Amino acid sequence: MKLLFNFFIMNIKFFQYASLLLIILLCSCKSEVQPKPDGYLRLEYPTADYQRADTNCTFTYLKNTQARIEEDNGCQFKITYPFMNASIYIDYKPITNNLNYLLADAQKLTYNHTIKAESIIEQPFINPTDKVYGMFYNVTGDAATNIQFYATDSVENFIVGTLYFYAKPNYDSIYPATKYVEKDMIRIMESIQWKK
Repeated sequence: MKLLFNFFIMNIKFFQYASLLLIILLCSCKSEVQPKPDGYLRLEYPTADYQRADTNCTFTYLKNTQARIEEDNGCQFKITYPFMNASIYIDYKPITNNLNYLLADAQKLTYNHTIKAESIIEQPFINPTDKVYGMFYNVTGDAATNIQFYATDSVENFIVGTLYFYAKPNYDSIYPATKYVEKDMIRIMESIQWKK
């Protein structure tokens, strides 16, 4: 009788273990688990439409109609992008035998960011028809400003444009917005016309 009882107990344990193993096998027979691919934030901005902006200064340019001009002080003003919390600061200065100083100051503004910048790409700009000459800077990395330019006629007029975001500099996060405004800044620089 004791032998029969031991056999029965062992078979119950065997059936319990076999049932547990069968449940585990049935539950684990799903497709292989794959890691999810990286997700990226998709930011869409309105298509840019440009119109000529007339200033109280000695120049005009093409401006994105989505942006607003806010006069700061005469020929120093900002072009704001409320939908992305960004502004382009435009600073006009007349040349009075100080072209070398203005050029050095504009370049210094850009190269002050070398501490945080991964690279600084310079693109010269020459428009002999409208007598506009300058440099366009693209600063990659967590710099305070990623896009800057200066434009001049080398005789009377000098303009500096700088892009700022009202957020902590994080190049990866602001990259889509930077690219959007970069196109506008290129358009501004290419469309500058001096008033006679």
